[in-house]
Amino acid sequence: MTRIDITFAKLRAEGRKAFVTYIMAGDPNPEASLAVMKGLPGAGVDIIELGMPFTDPMADGQTIQRAGQRALDAGQTLQKTLDMVTEFRKTDTTTPIVLMGYYNPIYSRGVDRFLIDAKAAGIDGLIVVDLPPEEDAELCLPAQAAGLNFIRLATPTTDDQRLPKVLQNTSGFVYYVSITGITGAAAAQAADVAPEVARIKAKTDLPIIVGFGITTPEAAQSIASVADGCVVGSAIVKLIGEGRPVAEVLAHVADLAAGAHRG
Repeated sequence: MTRIDITFAKLRAEGRKAFVTYIMAGDPNPEASLAVMKGLPGAGVDIIELGMPFTDPMADGQTIQRAGQRALDAGQTLQKTLDMVTEFRKTDTTTPIVLMGYYNPIYSRGVDRFLIDAKAAGIDGLIVVDLPPEEDAELCLPAQAAGLNFIRLATPTTDDQRLPKVLQNTSGFVYYVSITGITGAAAAQAADVAPEVARIKAKTDLPIIVGFGITTPEAAQSIASVADGCVVGSAIVKLIGEGRPVAEVLAHVADLAAGAHRG
């Protein structure tokens, strides 16, 4: 079992929903980014998604795009992202970390080398948004063999014919994208999400975590109530981009976490 599997088992035993957050590694600079990351578990975060900065983030809205650019401008690299996880693990050996991003930086490093280094750093799972199931041999299957969860996205356009293919080699959890489009584009609605979550749950025993369009504690509670938990990214990254103090960012995260855990 990975840390992700253990975390969901613990949450189920406690009757709680999962609160997952996304931040961009190295945004706005390595020091501040690590400080936020280290503070997330204490603010109520169950799983951390850590973005890998990339020059062409096609699935992301402006908030995440700008975060990636700030990180790149500050010198963030894939190696520095792995170093950041290594540093985090010195004081936290239990919180799951999922690297999220695009295949190009991984491919450039070399899949075998990347998987060895990611596992050594303390990564638990991967979300690679531009690798479809048809390309599972590229990274998904080697990652699973290395002991990492490979988490797939399902969307409102993933119909019943496509869904089995999406779920085929997915592990850890399924990330349901609540809206059609890019990150930060619109507000998620529980009434729209609930039947989709039920449809996916009929085909898998994996937890379903809903992301995109969740910006308030109320929204986190509403969405978590119809799923196994929720993800908040852009709303947190926006505060970081505004230069808010780490303590203020983490206070907002704690409010969102409280909402999700009431779900």
